[in-house]
Amino acid sequence: MSTDQTGQRVEVYPGREVIVEFDPELTFECVDDCTWCCQHGVLLYDRDFLGLAERANLNESTTEFRGHDFVRREEKDRDEHVAEDGAACYFLREDGLCSLHAEHDWKPARCSVFPLAVTREDGELHVDIRDSAHEHCEGLDVSERRVIDELDAFLPEVLWELDNPDSDREL
Repeated sequence: MSTDQTGQRVEVYPGREVIVEFDPELTFECVDDCTWCCQHGVLLYDRDFLGLAERANLNESTTEFRGHDFVRREEKDRDEHVAEDGAACYFLREDGLCSLHAEHDWKPARCSVFPLAVTREDGELHVDIRDSAHEHCEGLDVSERRVIDELDAFLPEVLWELDNPDSDREL
């Protein structure tokens, strides 16, 4: 690893680096019954849209908002695992698990990225923790799993191929 003025430069895949702008000691692990990240619309990059088409009915499960494709949010008939408006991700099951991940061992890139924020600045990918995650995500600093050591689990290679991988776009 080499360091520059804006953060730590880390090679995630051979020849593919990010500039890490969060505390390298930060840990993250999903915790049972949190589902906070599932309460927002999931941005679908083109490759995700095609992958989702192999696993679900796109007419039922997706929507377009401001020129971007998203997994649809829907009202859920329960009080758990939902946002204040009673809605959550189309694929969030009653038990708090994602049907795409649990039943197909697949998830959109945006779901892998959470709780990170990815931006492209001057042609380079920058990674930080989403501002809202500091307030709502229960999985930060609860384990020994250092984010910086497992960036490949959070950052799918497709992000380097995108002109605009910015992950803060929501419904």
